[in-house]
Amino acid sequence: MKIARSLQHVLLDPWTMSRVLWTVWVLGAITKLSKEEGPDQASSPSCDPMGVCDGRFRSLKSIPSGLTAAVRSLDLSNNEITYIRNRDLRGCVNLKALKLVSNGINAIEKDSFISLQSLEHLDLSYNLLSNLSSSWFRPLSSLKFLNLLGNLYKSLGETPLFSQLTNLQILKVGSIDRFTELQEKDFAGLTFLEELEIDASNLQRYEPESLKSIQNITHLVLRMKQPVYLLEIFVDLSRSLKHLELRDTHLNTFQFSKASIRETNTLIKKWTFRNVKVTDGSFSELVKLLNCVSGVLEVEFEGCTLDGLGDFDISDMDKIKNIGGIETLIVRRLAIPYFYSFYDMSSIYSLTANVKRVTVESSKVFLVPCLLSQHLKSLEYLDLSDNLMVEESLGNSACEQAWPLLQTLILRQNRLKSLEKTGETLLTLKNLTKLDISKNNYVSMPETCQWPDKLKYLNLSNTRIYSVTRCIPWMLEILDISNNNLDSFSLILPQLKELYISRNKLKTLPDASFLPMLHVLRISRNTISTFTKEQLDSFSTLEALEAGSNNFLCSCEFLSFTREQQSLAQILTDWPDNYLCDSPFSVRGQRVKDTRLPASECHQVALVSAVCSVLFLLILLTGVLCHHFHGLWYLKMMWAWLQAKRKPRKAPPRDVCYDAFVSYSEHDSYWVENMMVQELEHFDPPFRLCLHKRDFIPGKWIIDNIIDSIEKSHKTIFVLSENFVKSEWCKYELDFSHFRLFDENNDAAILILLEPIEKKAIPQRFCKLRKIMNTKTYLEWPTDETQQEGFWLNLRTALKS
Repeated sequence: MKIARSLQHVLLDPWTMSRVLWTVWVLGAITKLSKEEGPDQASSPSCDPMGVCDGRFRSLKSIPSGLTAAVRSLDLSNNEITYIRNRDLRGCVNLKALKLVSNGINAIEKDSFISLQSLEHLDLSYNLLSNLSSSWFRPLSSLKFLNLLGNLYKSLGETPLFSQLTNLQILKVGSIDRFTELQEKDFAGLTFLEELEIDASNLQRYEPESLKSIQNITHLVLRMKQPVYLLEIFVDLSRSLKHLELRDTHLNTFQFSKASIRETNTLIKKWTFRNVKVTDGSFSELVKLLNCVSGVLEVEFEGCTLDGLGDFDISDMDKIKNIGGIETLIVRRLAIPYFYSFYDMSSIYSLTANVKRVTVESSKVFLVPCLLSQHLKSLEYLDLSDNLMVEESLGNSACEQAWPLLQTLILRQNRLKSLEKTGETLLTLKNLTKLDISKNNYVSMPETCQWPDKLKYLNLSNTRIYSVTRCIPWMLEILDISNNNLDSFSLILPQLKELYISRNKLKTLPDASFLPMLHVLRISRNTISTFTKEQLDSFSTLEALEAGSNNFLCSCEFLSFTREQQSLAQILTDWPDNYLCDSPFSVRGQRVKDTRLPASECHQVALVSAVCSVLFLLILLTGVLCHHFHGLWYLKMMWAWLQAKRKPRKAPPRDVCYDAFVSYSEHDSYWVENMMVQELEHFDPPFRLCLHKRDFIPGKWIIDNIIDSIEKSHKTIFVLSENFVKSEWCKYELDFSHFRLFDENNDAAILILLEPIEKKAIPQRFCKLRKIMNTKTYLEWPTDETQQEGFWLNLRTALKS
């Protein structure tokens, strides 16, 4: 009921109701703003101090506001920007690179780029631009790179787009399906391009001389599904293009017409066919095309498919002459679907007579027929990497009179397994100087091998060999055995100039005496822990050493050597970044150049010498102090006191043999022995005294004699005199009685002052004696004979107490 009444009150109160509605509206507006503006703020580009801003994959709906002249490079690729306004980039007057790839941009206002006079790189590829405007590019006088690939436009517009881009070097236009037309005016104003890429996969119309306006093109990349306009484009470019690259083309229907070729002297030096499909018939047509033009030096096929059996039309092969000018042939990843039904290609052997460089890579080649090898009379360079060659097929390929001028042979990553057979097979190659047989599975190496006499370079890297023998030809100048399992290298190679032995298990540098002519040594990524100045100096001809990424032990000697040799940077090509400490653990990962060890580790001999000197001085000082302050006496007394502590504090009554033990100086023995002994021992009843001269047990330790005598005596008499307190160290043992008597806190001590003594003259070591003289009375020997009888009476009384 109370809740209902409250709600009724609120609903009936207009002022309250209006306040509630206002609050709800404000909260709603704030929520909406946070949703709209929050993500953009959180996803704004990140910029480094050089003005390079990265705003990729931020879900941006528009170009962020607040961009200033400090921005040099701006990458907003892979966002959701659809529209570029005039004001978006107005402040970026120093912008050099702008990338807006894959955004979905469908419109750009006329003056959006008006302030970008410094812009050199513009990438608008893969957006939704259906119409291109020359007004966008008119202010971009500094532009060098422009990419417009992958948009929706069908043509490049009604007016020339690029006539104002006088500095343009790289241009990319077209799309895989929408771009259908090339017009004569499209490239008007462009006189030179380093690279022109045209995606004309769906080209339906080509106006003659559309590409002829460009006077000089270094490299043209042309995507065409069908070769309908190939000859026309070729004619237009024959006097301006140096390198023609044809991509993604099906040449199945290509037909060559000699009538369409009016100019046979072209500038085109290189043809590249990338991902192109060729049949037996179209291959013959391509040969005819190449035959009609002169100047082509290099032909490359990459990722192509030969959809045929090698049944080429040989009827016109005898007429082919100009194709003989081709010097370089490159074939990579060639696919032949009907490979096992393929012909021997003997019909085209005659076309290879003048070829100097051949590369056939990753194409499953297992044999080069002997007859073909013999036709390659001019061949100097042959690369058969990543194929299926074995020793037997290699023997057939390198038959007698095969490759007579061959200098470089690359058989990297094939199926070779025997170094001995490989060397013997290649003995027919009299001019071979460079051999690369890396990435084969040799594993072991025989003791001896035969090689071509002129061989100077041998690459055995990545062959899993674990040792090297004299199978390595001694006349080599360059040897690469990196990335194997070698733990030592002790070959004598007197002519070797370069040794590459990285990524092995070597623990030290090779012996320089085995390599007297070595100029370059690369031995990084082994297990070397150190090297010395003597080792480096022993390589008298060494010019470059790469020894980084090893397990360096940063000892004091090694660090001192690297600091003292200021010329290390001249010979160590990877110094200092690749030289890191592996141990000690405290400096692991630090650059050798920056590492400093504590002085205690680097000067141990000096430190030990200093410590020993200090200890010697301390011992000497301690001895002096002990002598001066009688420290030895205190030590002896402490030891005796500890010995006494282990014995019972009081002897049993039956063990008390003496009435008194007499402690006196040797200089006072006359008074003790002739006067005190006579008065006490000849008295009736007599007193029995313990004197050290008479009663100590011979052969027993003097300390034990003292302790036993005191314990077996009822009293102890101290005969004090100047001689007593100044006695030598030999008397200290007798004075042990102090400890026993005064430690028990009894009245067994009787002090006789034989002559007056200044209390100040009593040494500090008799501290308890000084104390008892201050607290107890003592008997004083009178010089007057009349008083001496009273002295003896008092002494006897004290002994009886």
